[in-house]
Amino acid sequence: MENGTYFYLMLFENIGCIRYVFFGLGFILYCAIVLFNFLIILAVFLERTLHLPMYILISFLSINSLFGTTTFFPRLLTDLLSNTHSVSRAACILQAFVIYSYASNEITILMLMAFDRYVAISKPLQYNNIMTPRILSVLISISCIYPMLCLGIAGILNARLTMCGNKLWKVYCHNFEIVKLSCANTIVNNVFGLFILATTLIMPLSFILYSYVKILIICRKSSLDFRRKAYQTCVPHIVILLNFSLAIFCEITLSRVATLELPTELSVILSLEFLIVPPILNPLVYGLKFPEIRKKVQCIIKSCKKL
Repeated sequence: MENGTYFYLMLFENIGCIRYVFFGLGFILYCAIVLFNFLIILAVFLERTLHLPMYILISFLSINSLFGTTTFFPRLLTDLLSNTHSVSRAACILQAFVIYSYASNEITILMLMAFDRYVAISKPLQYNNIMTPRILSVLISISCIYPMLCLGIAGILNARLTMCGNKLWKVYCHNFEIVKLSCANTIVNNVFGLFILATTLIMPLSFILYSYVKILIICRKSSLDFRRKAYQTCVPHIVILLNFSLAIFCEITLSRVATLELPTELSVILSLEFLIVPPILNPLVYGLKFPEIRKKVQCIIKSCKKL
């Protein structure tokens, strides 16, 4: 095989029979992710009373979870059972593109959810005029297309690099790890990577923080009943946001800080948290917290049992 044509995922080497335990756990987890997120999507799609911005954004969060995990888990499960752990350069760059598109889309969708709650709480009388279906469609399109466009350009820049190594110390393809294997000048890749980080992560998180600070200020001046209703809809979003922010922070820290020494098992777990925990946590939090979604999911389950 030509150097640079294939990459090798080295963390799958020498894991012995424990691979079958990991395969079983991974398969069960993937099935649970697909089932839970599919139920949320189906509930929002079938129930007309859930055709509101807040619930539509929750369903898009589930769609995005399926988008990201469907690229990661099948490859992971295949590698766990395989004796060779090579992946072509084109397939590796494509997997990295999808995984980081998923991560970027997650943040931008959470940003739209924060904006939706801010408008609903700060301008309840104008809410229906501001969050119209057309405006919501435009916001969702921009929030998904922009990160994917940026990451597509990053993938093209990575594909043009000359590789001097082919060993990736990850269980999935990683943009920054691919760049580090290059012996060419990577200044453009690194600068563009920081630009993507700033526009698809730091700016959305700053806007989310601003929105929730404004919501808290409004709630402090409002009645107890108003505060209770506001907190009831905002708390699930904040829980999801904190979890995902922590997962992304761990992933970025482990990738960028070369001097950080952690046990291999712990490094793998922390680097995979953003791909495993949010997709399973999101449907559970929203399915249990919002009675409208919970009731429709229960109806779907009962209908399936009758069939």
